[in-house]
Amino acid sequence: MEEPCGAGAAAPLRGDAEEPKQGSVLFLGGNEVKSCAVVKYSSAPPQAAFARLQEKTDLKLPPANWLRESAKLGPAGTTILGNSKKSKPFSSFGMAYDFIDSVGNDVDVVSDSENIKKLLKIPYSKSHVSMAVHRIGRTLLLDELDIQELFMRSSQTGDWTWLKEFYQRLIDQKWQRKKKSKEHWYQKAILSKFLYYSINGDGAAQPVPSTSKQHQEGPVAGESDEAGRASWPAPFEMPSSLSEDPGASNQGNVPLEPSYLVGHVASAPREQNLSPLFNDGENSQGLKNDFVRNILWTFEDIHMLVGSNMPIFGGGRYPAVSLRLRDNNKPINVLTGIDYWLDNLICNVPELVMCFHVNGIVQKYEMIKTEDIPNLENSNFSTKVIKDIAQNILSFLKSNCTKEGHTYWLFKASGSDIVKLYDLTTLCEETEDKYQNPFTMPVAILLYKVACNMMLKKNQNKKHYGTIRTLLLNCLKLLDNGRHPQIIASANYMLSELFQLDEPKKEDSADFPINGNSDESYSEEEEEMPDSDENGSYSNSSDPPDDNKAVAIIKSVGELSVPEKYKSVHRIRPSCAFPVCHGTEERCRLVLNHVLEGLKSVDSSVKKEGDLPAADPSTPIPLKYEDESTSGGPESLEKQMALFLDKMGSFQKGKHSSQSGMIPGSWQYKMKLQLILKSSRAYYVLSDAAMILQKYGRALRYIKLALQCHDTYCCLCGSMLPEVLVFLCQCLTLCGDIQLMLAQNANNRAAYLEEYNYQTKEDQEILHSLHRESRCQGMILTDTGEVPDFGYVNLEYQLSVSCKCYEAAYEILLFSNLKSQNPEQHIQVLKRMGNIRNEIGVFYMNQAAAVQTERVVSKNVSTTEQQLWKKSFSCFEEGIQNFESIDDATNAALLLCNTGRLMRICAQAHCAAEGDFKREFSPEEALYYNKAIDYYLKALRSLGKRDVHPAVWDSVNWELSTTYFTMATLQQDYAPLSRKAQEQIEKEVSEAMMKSLKYCDIDTVSERQPLCQYRAATIHHRLASMYHSCLRNQVGDEHLRKQHRVLADLHYSKAVRLFQLLKDAPCELLRVQLERVAFAEFQMASQNSSAGKLKTLSGALDIMTKTKGAFQLIRKELVAETEQISKDRSPAESVSVNDSSAGLNKEEVLKLLGIFESRMSFLLLQSIKLLTSSKKKIGGSSEEEAALRTNKQVYSLLLRATANKGLSLLERSELLLSLLEQLEGSPGLQ
Repeated sequence: MEEPCGAGAAAPLRGDAEEPKQGSVLFLGGNEVKSCAVVKYSSAPPQAAFARLQEKTDLKLPPANWLRESAKLGPAGTTILGNSKKSKPFSSFGMAYDFIDSVGNDVDVVSDSENIKKLLKIPYSKSHVSMAVHRIGRTLLLDELDIQELFMRSSQTGDWTWLKEFYQRLIDQKWQRKKKSKEHWYQKAILSKFLYYSINGDGAAQPVPSTSKQHQEGPVAGESDEAGRASWPAPFEMPSSLSEDPGASNQGNVPLEPSYLVGHVASAPREQNLSPLFNDGENSQGLKNDFVRNILWTFEDIHMLVGSNMPIFGGGRYPAVSLRLRDNNKPINVLTGIDYWLDNLICNVPELVMCFHVNGIVQKYEMIKTEDIPNLENSNFSTKVIKDIAQNILSFLKSNCTKEGHTYWLFKASGSDIVKLYDLTTLCEETEDKYQNPFTMPVAILLYKVACNMMLKKNQNKKHYGTIRTLLLNCLKLLDNGRHPQIIASANYMLSELFQLDEPKKEDSADFPINGNSDESYSEEEEEMPDSDENGSYSNSSDPPDDNKAVAIIKSVGELSVPEKYKSVHRIRPSCAFPVCHGTEERCRLVLNHVLEGLKSVDSSVKKEGDLPAADPSTPIPLKYEDESTSGGPESLEKQMALFLDKMGSFQKGKHSSQSGMIPGSWQYKMKLQLILKSSRAYYVLSDAAMILQKYGRALRYIKLALQCHDTYCCLCGSMLPEVLVFLCQCLTLCGDIQLMLAQNANNRAAYLEEYNYQTKEDQEILHSLHRESRCQGMILTDTGEVPDFGYVNLEYQLSVSCKCYEAAYEILLFSNLKSQNPEQHIQVLKRMGNIRNEIGVFYMNQAAAVQTERVVSKNVSTTEQQLWKKSFSCFEEGIQNFESIDDATNAALLLCNTGRLMRICAQAHCAAEGDFKREFSPEEALYYNKAIDYYLKALRSLGKRDVHPAVWDSVNWELSTTYFTMATLQQDYAPLSRKAQEQIEKEVSEAMMKSLKYCDIDTVSERQPLCQYRAATIHHRLASMYHSCLRNQVGDEHLRKQHRVLADLHYSKAVRLFQLLKDAPCELLRVQLERVAFAEFQMASQNSSAGKLKTLSGALDIMTKTKGAFQLIRKELVAETEQISKDRSPAESVSVNDSSAGLNKEEVLKLLGIFESRMSFLLLQSIKLLTSSKKKIGGSSEEEAALRTNKQVYSLLLRATANKGLSLLERSELLLSLLEQLEGSPGLQ
């Protein structure tokens, strides 16, 4: 009974193949087994109908078309029908190379159909079995291991002697070659003739004269024999085109498809990707896939890629049949039935046509359906048993053939029931030459090819990374650097590519599960797990001593027929998973390790030409850190940048040079370029990680190595790819960042120097490899000379180097037309350029301020100061342009603000050095202050509104307010009366003060609010003082005098209100109040009436009483200070209470107290006089009498206190507070 089975069509993978036959047919033998087959490839022509031969046809006579090509047979017809030679020992490798996608993942077994049949017939046959088994992932490759052919070769060439000795010692001590009988060749000959007779066509079945019989039969036997002898290759050697000598004459013929360069392969057509790495080598070693059909056969749950050469005929009523020739005198046995049944299953053939003959004379034909073959008379067999045999053999092999790259030998002697499995690789290594095993190189190439194929798909499924790594590591174990440098270099490069340098750690762990629980993961060194009794035993613990070389043993072939006797104990081991790196440095170090191994392979294969400098890997190569004394300062940087840009120009012209003598275009050249670039990227990532950790010395060392690698790449490369130029920009940008951080953290210079000088052996060896190609000058960062102490490298030099790095990165983006393709990179570079120019500008500005501070004697501005101003201004201007070009308003505003600060420093430098009494506010000061104001206003316009960046907005407003205030204060204190009238000066001062108030935000709650309030209070105080002074000095215009009086009173009131809000300005508050008292006294002096004077005096005393808050603050400060002194004072120390403290200026307090006591005494005395006089004249009211008494009492106490010189500051303050409280309760002040 048949059931449908769907199978996908497969495209042909071999260049000259016809379209594959698609679809599948399902056979169920006795409803017990499932089979599904898909023809993946077929080189056979369309099926021809077979010709039914007439009875009595003599098959001993050759047909006319025997061994001849025809249109119906195709060019391979003679091979298909005329020669049934045995498969080559590497036939499975040929198929694996053509269907590389299936190896390691989907397919369990790759083999010739003859080998599959031989394995499944083991329990039924007494014949010997000898097969080589190789493991690639979950796939097993099976090939016939013809012991007789091997030992014949060993006798002639001396190869395989170790296996021959082993065989004779443990298995057959009296080995001798067994020759095939004449009957064997006779049967082969008549079968060939029968198949040619059966081809339907004119003259196809016509016999030729019998005289040609011997002539025609001879070649068949000879050909088969010769083919069998020639089927075994010598131990695999490197093709001459890939010899160690790169200068060989045939090197130019090496196929240079960079299949080992994953970056190049990914962009190549699929056909090129799958082309063999060593075409000549493969073909010469018998690795070609020469099967007529390659079939993907699924038998139960076993997936097999099978090669078959079975002739298939079709047409008419029989769409597909297989032809068999049987001797009528010999009944069909079980072995023949299994053979026919499996052939038809594998090739999707539904029917079998058997032609019976007697002594070569055709007797009859019989048609048999494939599902009926197991039930034929004399050849009954159970398909379920065949299924169990297949599953048990596969489980046995998968459980014991665990090591990739090893050659296992499955052997059963003739007539024996014991099947043994040996590890030939282990046995071969005991001979101290693993290359005596001819399978070593094909296995290595296949491991490499499978890994390369999976590498092309790495972005689709990163869980395969562990598999790829295992494949490549096992490949490397099989190879010798002296013989196979190209594959070793390529494999190491691919291993380095597996580690994604630009991915964060958490993504790595997500992509590569630690347990590796996927079918594609496996270990390169899997340990065997013990078997339970119920699963059968094939351990060697109970074997005779002679069998201790066997990996595993099946003690009886009968066990293979027991269902699930051998369950696969193969498990997915955790060790197969991709290594989880615990940090960026560990990941990069693994990359660099593989890069170094690749570089060693390349360098070892390059013939040294000329006198190369001897490189001792144990001798460190110094990483030169420039010193201003040796480099000549910033001027040398300009020269180095010019050289660097010249070098960049030479890249565009295609210039390149190699000291080692590598030929451009050779595999060594291409591979070394990729390895060098990979190392450069790894060092860049290391530097970036060190930068994040604030290990700036280490970061500088790594970025230096990255630039040295890149320098070598540039020396070798004929043209610069855009992505390489972008990467160079990133390196230069990071280098600039590191130099800036070193400049800003000069205190840790010794620690950074120690980090910088440390160098691993791995780094040294990579540098030596680079030095084979160029001098690795490291772009703009190196110079001749020894490494100087970090202490000798000044701040200006480091800032200059940082700036040059950013400028170089910008030049690359600009001149390489990469700006539009990399907008983010362009913006970042410009931001850094703006920032470093701001840093340099601030550096020069601070230097100018320091020079100005040191200038004491000379009143003229020095040339040094002017040069520093120009440098600073130039840097600020360029930085502003950088930020404005990328619409960065905030940073542009900050640089405009710094430029304003520079203008203020210039203004301060033009102050005359003469005494204060002679000094006037100069025009130069006014000019620079106005320039500063212009830059601050530009900064505000750049921001537009406060919401853009509140902190910067408030900072600019504060600086602008400060500038107006400073200019007004200087004009007020050092009025330029020699150039301007008093009224004009007062007007300018007033305007500047009001503008300063405008930009002084006293309402917004912030850390700067107390400063703003103090500034505003000071401004009001100064304006009030100015109007007070004008009122005193002005004569004439009464309207103007009245206006000044009102303005003075207004500003005094505002100043007092603001100072009262502050808790740390009692002296200022006291001073303002004293000035208000003086203002009142001045007004009283111009009054004539006693009542007016008395009223003014009462107002002045009221102002006095309102200073109580200031005295309370003073007393609080003094009490806190006294308590602190009493706590801290030791017996040996004596601290004067009158000493000044950080919180309170006692000298000023004493001065203000003296003035306060004097003015209070004066006001009280005047008040007493006026009240007494008023009482005598008109008789005072009760309130006046009470006020008079109070004033007299306070005045008396004040006089006594003033006379007592022994009172402390605190006591005087407390006394004045008590007096003010008495005055506050006086009726006259209510």
